[in-house]
Amino acid sequence: MKLNFLVEPDFAPERFAGWHMLSSLLQSRTGLHMHLMTPATAHEQAELLSGGKVDVIYANPFDAATLMRELGFCSMAAPVGKPDEMVIATAAGSAVQRVEDLRPGARIALTNNRDVKLIGLRLLEPADLTEADVQWVPVDTYQAAARLAMKGEVDASFFLAETFHSLSRITRSQLSVVIESAIGNITHVLLAHQRIQPHMEAFRTALIGVGQQPNDQEVLQALGIPGGFAAMPQEDAEFMADLMDTLLD
Repeated sequence: MKLNFLVEPDFAPERFAGWHMLSSLLQSRTGLHMHLMTPATAHEQAELLSGGKVDVIYANPFDAATLMRELGFCSMAAPVGKPDEMVIATAAGSAVQRVEDLRPGARIALTNNRDVKLIGLRLLEPADLTEADVQWVPVDTYQAAARLAMKGEVDASFFLAETFHSLSRITRSQLSVVIESAIGNITHVLLAHQRIQPHMEAFRTALIGVGQQPNDQEVLQALGIPGGFAAMPQEDAEFMADLMDTLLD
């Protein structure tokens, strides 16, 4: 059987090879043919999902909530020790040194990553800024958000923290971190569609077993997930989805 395995487009570019390595490893250990899908944009991802072409997905916590509640996906596993955090950054030397320095009408670049936006809005609360107070500048990638900030074309940019810290040293030297979140209990999660129920346990067992055999650590290091994966019960994933709802309030 072929499984379409989609990885959301918010991982750092240097992790691309790691996902291919993991897909190949899981294929060899499950006997399931894995077709890795790496959409370049959120729009491309939405088209694949709406077409029913995705069997397994590595999703951010906000998307995971929708996928479980509306599209028939179930929780399988989550990365160990990899909570989702976000960074608000400006150009190095910017007058914006604290969140409170951002004013109504501030221009903020962001990708179509809803959980990063929700966490970022919470971090903007000390500046008394709501979603309506900001001039949002949408971009397709975090690299584009970095370029806009460095050029001073926006007042700040929102980043997934892992992606920000994986930017090149030269890029990071031209940016200044205003604030980084420390929530600690929301994470990306790996979900499977109910239609592959007969294969879920074999897939989950193989996934959480990565790290237990020789050379597995090379794959995990390439992914940037050195602790590997652990099973995430459905009730834990649903609790995380409820937590995402509180960020919407």
